[in-house]
Amino acid sequence: MSDVLAGVRDHYRATGLTERLKTALAALGPEDQQLTPQQLATLDQFHTRGLAATVELAKLAGITADMSVLDVGSGGGPARFLAAAYGCQVTGVDLSEPFVHAARYLTERTGQSERVSFETASALELPFDDGHFNVVLLQHVAMNIADRTRLYREIRRVLKSGGRFATFDVVLSSGAPHYPVPWARTPATSFLLTADATRETIESAGFHTLAWQDDSEAGKTWFAQLRASGPPPSPNLGVVMGPDFAQLSANLGRNLVEDRLGILTAVFEATTTKT
Repeated sequence: MSDVLAGVRDHYRATGLTERLKTALAALGPEDQQLTPQQLATLDQFHTRGLAATVELAKLAGITADMSVLDVGSGGGPARFLAAAYGCQVTGVDLSEPFVHAARYLTERTGQSERVSFETASALELPFDDGHFNVVLLQHVAMNIADRTRLYREIRRVLKSGGRFATFDVVLSSGAPHYPVPWARTPATSFLLTADATRETIESAGFHTLAWQDDSEAGKTWFAQLRASGPPPSPNLGVVMGPDFAQLSANLGRNLVEDRLGILTAVFEATTTKT
């Protein structure tokens, strides 16, 4: 494993995560009480605008019950939501073993283990056959990956021809971002591209664009609402990322307000001929 990849993994190491989740979730009921994906949305939708963004991306991707879906860089929440909302089969992969263990635990708590599974793997070496999935989702993940060409080609490899790749990610706008942010405490593990560069790299990997929208203003509104509403309800992402998560999140909001960063939502179709 490269030093950069190890640095990303360590950022999400989250030692003792499952035990912290068990403690936090005691407020929702006893251990044997089944939970719903909606009850977990404040702590398992690890991206700007939370569950609402996942709902919109899934609609754009056109997910249906007969599809096989891959969630790359999966914290678990989107995978559970998709299975519950659409009845599809979902596989999540993540570089962080503690995140995978926690995702499996929460999936058991929601009674979804037959439809949702998780594996520890790198997004650059996905452990699946060619043309295995109908849809691949990528939400707030690409910012941690330096080799975007390899990332998008690997996503194309595991997609069926005509399959869809749906992404919701942070992009570089103007000026250097303020750190720390949720995906990186220093610039050493942050690899941002502009929206145009992202589109060019994805299309060159064997895709054509179906949907493309700038959601930066929606992100700014969401952060303003968070500030106005005071401390987040419990449990929240502080359980996952630690006590400094409020600062990480605030810096992302500041970067959006100052137009240093933007939010991109896009869906692509895998072309018949792979590059």
